[in-house]
Amino acid sequence: MSIQEELEGAILRALATLVSNGSLPAQTVLPTTITLERPKNREHGDYATSIALALTKSAGVPPREIAQALQSALLSDAEVSKDLSAIDIAGPGFLNLTLAKASQGGVIATILNSGAEFGKSSTLSGVKVNLEFVSANPTGPLHLGHTRWAAVGDALGRVLSAAGADVTREFYVNDRGVQMDLFGESIRTSALGLPRPENGYHGLYIDDLAKAIVATNPEFKDLDAQESIAAFRDAGYALQLADQQRVLDAMNTHFDIWFSERSLYDANFFNHCLETLRSKGHVFELDGAIWLRTTDFGDDKDRVMIKSDGSFAYFASDSAYYISKRERGFDLLIYMLGADHHGYVNRLKALASCAGDDPTKNIDILIGQLVKILENGEELKLSKRAGTIITLEELIEKVGVDAARYTLIRYPVDTPMVMDVDVLRSRTNENPVYYVQYAHARICGVLRNASDLGIAYGVDHIHPELLEDERERELIGALGQFPRIVASAAELREPHRIARYVEELAGTYHRFYADCRVLPLGDEPAAALHSARATLCQSTAQVIANSLALLGVSAPEKM
Repeated sequence: MSIQEELEGAILRALATLVSNGSLPAQTVLPTTITLERPKNREHGDYATSIALALTKSAGVPPREIAQALQSALLSDAEVSKDLSAIDIAGPGFLNLTLAKASQGGVIATILNSGAEFGKSSTLSGVKVNLEFVSANPTGPLHLGHTRWAAVGDALGRVLSAAGADVTREFYVNDRGVQMDLFGESIRTSALGLPRPENGYHGLYIDDLAKAIVATNPEFKDLDAQESIAAFRDAGYALQLADQQRVLDAMNTHFDIWFSERSLYDANFFNHCLETLRSKGHVFELDGAIWLRTTDFGDDKDRVMIKSDGSFAYFASDSAYYISKRERGFDLLIYMLGADHHGYVNRLKALASCAGDDPTKNIDILIGQLVKILENGEELKLSKRAGTIITLEELIEKVGVDAARYTLIRYPVDTPMVMDVDVLRSRTNENPVYYVQYAHARICGVLRNASDLGIAYGVDHIHPELLEDERERELIGALGQFPRIVASAAELREPHRIARYVEELAGTYHRFYADCRVLPLGDEPAAALHSARATLCQSTAQVIANSLALLGVSAPEKM
């Protein structure tokens, strides 16, 4: 538990005590949680809270009086007072807390003792999460529309795991339906030198698939049309899925399960799902079709599962897939969908309700907005290989895995974004991933020089009493925020918070480095202060590395 969390808990306990002993009126409505803020003005301490102002209405007591009572209660708590050097009241009732030197040293010690584990928590311990993302059709290369989720989805999985969740990353393979037959027909026509179907698949990759398949199975060309289409379809499916897996591996994005849509109809599994939903009372028949009454739970219309001609509607797969996930033991199902899937939010939540689940607890649906790529000031749209828009592999080739991942993750997914290739190739502070990675490499260089000069550093050389500069205090405070940032990123499903945090941390470190000399100058002898500052550098490098690891980005020691 971080010092911030300890103080937040102490404030909650103190407020409960003040109500129980009559220092605050019995009608005071106490909060269940308190979040301490980091004041922008460091003269206002390390942490601040406006809880006294929030309580004044229900308590019927001026906020400054509440703040004074809380101040006295905290000062009388020996466990709390040892961590603080001052508890001040400001303005109408703000409470400002300043950490004692020993507590600041405790932050550094915790980081160094925890190492790669620093920032992890048990917030979501015991929660089994199914995280489904990318889920592209196996009919073409992964393109820019899949790229954002390839990075953000993987990072979210890492963040949820860091918060204690048991996360399974799943790719839903849409390997059933008309698009698969068109895929097979497109490959076949390429192999036979015939015109592509008008609504088929285009791009050089279709020709590549046709050549690869004919090289190993030339007999496919001699089959009758339907058999030939099926043969090319299945062979092309296997090759294209393997290619998607290869590109995702190159992106440092890995899945635990590749789930086939076809499997939902094997061994009468869909019928089992249908009966499960029917038992909940929400399945009905109308005009020869079988429907799910999702309007009972806020959907704009009921959904057909089996059409009047006996064929399956696409919602049949959605329904069976949801039931499959829940029956596999997952508590929380997270769907990460593209910008064109806004309409799925209400229908999937209604589906969860029809299955007897709580849509506020068992399902979470994230919609990612579009990504544009600029190069030389112009938007890139065409792909030489796919014949449509830029592929994930082409993006990696242009900017590299680290730059691609970091940039895609650092923006909230519900807003469109633009990636400027020229910026991401640059080795300047305008390139955010370079800025952060350079901070880590710079620290590693400082520590190498410290070792060369015989300066000891590490958990036995913190010397918190020597770290008195404002820049040192600012840096220690920023480091202590990391566990809270990770927990909030997991709770809100927003891994971009990690990227924004580590950018701010890098800036805080650079300011510290500019104002606080870490290594001695010239013939100046090494002193305890140099050891303390080098140790602070070491803890900063650890937090930067931990942050980048959650984003799936490397932390280089040299650049």
